[in-house]
Amino acid sequence: MRAARDWPEYAADGALVLGGAAAILLQLGDPVVARGVAAHSAFARDPLRRLEHTLAYVYAVSLGDDELERLVAGMVDGAHSGVPGARDAAHQIWVAATLCWTGMRTHALLRGAITAELADEIVARSERLATALQTRPGAWPRDRTAFADYWDARIPALEIGPEAREVAGQLLHPTALPWWARPAMPIVRALTPALLPPTVREAYGLPLRRGRAALALALVRALLALAPRRLSELPSRHVLERLRRHAARRSGKA
Repeated sequence: MRAARDWPEYAADGALVLGGAAAILLQLGDPVVARGVAAHSAFARDPLRRLEHTLAYVYAVSLGDDELERLVAGMVDGAHSGVPGARDAAHQIWVAATLCWTGMRTHALLRGAITAELADEIVARSERLATALQTRPGAWPRDRTAFADYWDARIPALEIGPEAREVAGQLLHPTALPWWARPAMPIVRALTPALLPPTVREAYGLPLRRGRAALALALVRALLALAPRRLSELPSRHVLERLRRHAARRSGKA
């Protein structure tokens, strides 16, 4: 087990999926995002769908070609249709920022610290997560220092309201899960509070059970140490291949 050495290795690391719930909880701190998610009736029935769609978007933008990026951007844009504020740059930047910050935090927790050069590249490349939609180039923090300043100013301004807490409960305690995802949920519930900033964790009322978090972390680290890096890239390869098939079907109908 070691830290990622470059952007492709970092972006393709399936272990970052364990930070997905924390990223979504941070996104819900934006009331516009929380209202949009809470109003989506499908979330209660299938709370993992947002995570799956987010993964598809991130993998396509980070590792795919221009065709896949246009495909997922169109899908996200269509999902945002009719949701007030969903296409505003400020909210898109926030969602992209949560993915950038949570990804680096999750990687550091599970695999160790990355180099300053790679951290700079991650922040720079994460801009595309916003600009692939409606955000104009230049609105993203210009470098890692500016990103840290943006983040530090944004966290105290978050509003964790009833809608966000309700969605958090559905996400962390889902009633309908595929069999293959069920073993991971205790680990996600143990690690998510440890990944969140303390003020956000407290606003959600999520206790930090250090013993459980340490046990879950030790288990994940042990598994990562045994698994070849290629195995951890299976989620990204699977998602990208599925998107390519979808793009091919669309092209065939055109």
